[in-house]
Amino acid sequence: MKRYFLISCFLLFITYLASAQYADVYPTNWWVGMKWNKVQLLVRGSYDTFNMQKVKVNYPGVKLDKVNHLDNGKYLALDISISPDTRPGLVPIEFINAGKVHVVSWLLKKRREGRGTSFAQGVTSSDLIYLLMPDRFSNGDYNNDKVPGMRDQSLNRDSIYARHGGDMQGVINHLDYLQDLGVTTLWMTPVIENDMPNRTEHGYAFTNEYKIDPRLGGEETYKRLSDSLHKRGMKLIQDAVYNHVGDENIFFLDPPVKDWVHQWPVYTNTSFKDQPLFDPYASANDKKIMSDGWFVKQMPDLNQSNPYVANFLIQHAIWSVEEFGIDGWRIDTYIYNDLDFMNRCNKALRNEYPKITMFGETWVHGVINQSYFCENNYDIPFKSNLLGTTDFQELFYGIQPAINDKFGWTDGVNKLYNTTAQDFVYKDPMREVIFLDNHDLPRFYSVVGEDIDKYKMALAWLMTFRGIPEMYYGSEILMTGFTNPDGNVRKDFKGGWKEDSVNKFTSVGRTDKENDVFNYIRKLANFRKNSSAIKTGKMMQYIPEDGLYVYFRYDDDQTIMCIMNTSTTEKKIDLHKQYIERTNSFESAKNVITGDEMGSSFSVSSKKMFVLQLEK
Repeated sequence: MKRYFLISCFLLFITYLASAQYADVYPTNWWVGMKWNKVQLLVRGSYDTFNMQKVKVNYPGVKLDKVNHLDNGKYLALDISISPDTRPGLVPIEFINAGKVHVVSWLLKKRREGRGTSFAQGVTSSDLIYLLMPDRFSNGDYNNDKVPGMRDQSLNRDSIYARHGGDMQGVINHLDYLQDLGVTTLWMTPVIENDMPNRTEHGYAFTNEYKIDPRLGGEETYKRLSDSLHKRGMKLIQDAVYNHVGDENIFFLDPPVKDWVHQWPVYTNTSFKDQPLFDPYASANDKKIMSDGWFVKQMPDLNQSNPYVANFLIQHAIWSVEEFGIDGWRIDTYIYNDLDFMNRCNKALRNEYPKITMFGETWVHGVINQSYFCENNYDIPFKSNLLGTTDFQELFYGIQPAINDKFGWTDGVNKLYNTTAQDFVYKDPMREVIFLDNHDLPRFYSVVGEDIDKYKMALAWLMTFRGIPEMYYGSEILMTGFTNPDGNVRKDFKGGWKEDSVNKFTSVGRTDKENDVFNYIRKLANFRKNSSAIKTGKMMQYIPEDGLYVYFRYDDDQTIMCIMNTSTTEKKIDLHKQYIERTNSFESAKNVITGDEMGSSFSVSSKKMFVLQLEK
């Protein structure tokens, strides 16, 4: 009996593989027991009258509710229902044409175990995110550097515009390094197939949503990376791109419906102006150009108001979480999406995975502008359900001027104070993702003129401030670079390739200055891991005085005092006379970095930041 069962499974699997030649089905598989149990299958055949044939589904618990004949004769959209008691297996979908029956087997799987505990956990203020570009981090498998048949065959580490060969196996090889550094969560730039002719190193122009780029290791390596992270108690963020695709995407080259992407009489770029989306006086045309205009010519803008497009994207999001064990989402170019669609997509993800979190890229200017795109306290017609954003305001109008600008009543560190004082607009500012740089911005070490004291102040702020800290790869080894072009801030992590002459993943390969900063970050990040006050505590900030900015992170068990001296002179602190509201029950302070006991009075040198644990 067992032998018969194995043979039957084998024959079904062979049928499943062979059937892919007749028609492609998206999503490529699904799961039993999902809340999203009404699935729309987008089926693509190879000839123009494919959608004229009859369709039958005969599988216990699976019902074909409707066959949708799309504009393009090669496509059908099949609405199916999956009952709660359906068992995993291969669902035969019969296509009947002129008396001939073609069977496509569609896989229903058992659900991944550990939802909300070992995956789909969400990324919170208790985490430290590490952002890396897999192509530029480490090459763990030289066999996939070039993949025959793919359009971009470049492989030149001397060019910032070409592929360099880094991959997910390279990331797996250095998880010890990341965990030792204090990282809890990995965010990679997109790993979905990007079969464009050039500039594919960044990954933001998808050509097949249901395929992981083979040059990065493909589906199995992505699963292995996810599993490896979770076994270590770490998390995985997927970089989602809903707004656009690459112009080599099959659904752009051969669209299922005429308006799969936004159509214009002539090419129309987005205005990149977010104001019309909330401006009470905005013109409808300005809103349309902002949302429906294309990001660049090579990235067609998806029409998320089309129900087929919307279903395709939402199902792909759910599919990704279940298939690869995703814990959170970073959503690219959030403000250019159809915002009603984004609310639907976010809700669908949270409905299926209640603990999963998502934050959107909101490269805008102004706290009001930024907060419009996430959960806020405004009484306005449109209410976003996005949990948090990438906090460009705390970067541009907070830590950058605090570190770099000359102190003044409205300048310097006062800008950091003033920006933070506007947190009352957010439903939960602890969900905001704070950062110093990323793959689109100048390296912060370059921004501060390679001044180690300034850089350390910024790093201490990143590790202790409210919100979710995110660190860009190489920040810990003093990587430098300004954008224009952006490749200058996307260089290789030295030591990630076997031919590298130095290995920055080791203390021996780093310079004294690099080791000093690496150990500084490592000390703060690992302290943060065990600090309840920093991870989930409250915050209190004091008005800056002559360049001295003080804030506290505290809860019932711990109080952390953060002192940033941006002035040119030494500042004296007395716990019994200053900031008494937070310090009155404490007798001394311990420097988190050095371990020094500070007593109740001490001095903070110019361009220094102290992170102190107060003691009774």
